[in-house]
Amino acid sequence: MLSESGQLISLSSLPQPINPPQRLLMGPGPINADPRVLRAMSAQLVGQYDPAMTAYMSETMELYRGVFKTSNEQTLLVDGTSRAGIEAALVSLIAPGDRVLVPIFGRFGHLLREIAERCGAEVHVIEVPWGQVFEPEEIEAAIIEVQPALLAVVHGDTSTTVAQPLDELGAICAQHGVLFYTDVTASLAGNTIETDAWGIDVVTAGLQKCLAGPSGSAPSTFSPAAVERITARKSIEAGIREAGDAVTAHPIRSNYFDLAMIFDYWGPKRLNHHTEATTMLYGARECARLLIDEGIENAVERHRLHGSAMLAGVQGLGLAVFGDLAHKMNNVVAVMIPEGVNGDAVRGELLNDFGIEIGTSFGPLHGKVWRIGTMGYNARRDTVLTTLAALEAVLRRAGASVTPGGGVGAAYEIYADADRAIRAPSGVGA
Repeated sequence: MLSESGQLISLSSLPQPINPPQRLLMGPGPINADPRVLRAMSAQLVGQYDPAMTAYMSETMELYRGVFKTSNEQTLLVDGTSRAGIEAALVSLIAPGDRVLVPIFGRFGHLLREIAERCGAEVHVIEVPWGQVFEPEEIEAAIIEVQPALLAVVHGDTSTTVAQPLDELGAICAQHGVLFYTDVTASLAGNTIETDAWGIDVVTAGLQKCLAGPSGSAPSTFSPAAVERITARKSIEAGIREAGDAVTAHPIRSNYFDLAMIFDYWGPKRLNHHTEATTMLYGARECARLLIDEGIENAVERHRLHGSAMLAGVQGLGLAVFGDLAHKMNNVVAVMIPEGVNGDAVRGELLNDFGIEIGTSFGPLHGKVWRIGTMGYNARRDTVLTTLAALEAVLRRAGASVTPGGGVGAAYEIYADADRAIRAPSGVGA
């Protein structure tokens, strides 16, 4: 066999077919994709303007209106990872010189700041220590002082495992004429998100956490006010422009992430923009279909239950937990690494001996906490109990003082309480 340069290649030197090791992904994401999502992604491709394809696109839009709890017409997928959704939203919303306010309580607030700065914004930040969140009054005071065009805030930040309450921020933004954007990549489907009821203008997400899919597609939704802001900068590219098409003096500073054109690609015009990532659309559609079939509230409760069991389990082992537990996300917990224990060595032993992955952390928490997730397809009783049992075994081998059987035992108590509640007659306490 010859290479492109004409060199002879031995067949024995070719890489083998992909055959990933069996892993239970119990970190902060990605997680194991639901097998039904993987099956959907194995379906054959069709052309991007095939009636079947455009029907799938329309169905996906409607499904995600249910997921986001919105009536927004412009509810669609941005092709790329969750960060692609963030960047598309910010580069399309922000004109150079716009003031943007970013409340930072973890790593991903810093990401919003950096992307906004790259969009040419005048970025103002407020910060609290990692593990805490902001009171609405603190954010409102900053809005009054800064007078931003946009408030950009992460909902659940997996670097700290806490979630910023959003329910009062939409009304505050509306009162002060500010557009409200939030990234819900880590929280959507595992924690309550009410796009319309909370007055959120733009929401972006990803599949690889509570939605139980692979990374590579960014479900997003845009209010009429956000659409108006974006389409005011609409500029159709020259190769597909027709007479009368919009051409602005200050277009959105990205072609690929130009939401003004992407709206037309997903809408009735079917304006050619890029070739839709068909396989990812199949997967994203199935993620939403499964979630709507389960029921959003049921999915949130499932994550709350198994997240509570994991929290009780690590505490039952005698491990300390990081962050404000009153605002902890349902789907991930930060566990303090015991003194004298090599955190990376424990993670390595869990992976090599048990096939279980848990996460490390970033910034001021690097080397201080593990992040353990219970999300999406892995938000189940068996995964929680298996992870706790394996963690206990590895910690004991590492010389840590843990309560024998305390992790699994504490998780079982959470499940027993839930089982009793289900069996109790309506209106009777468990």
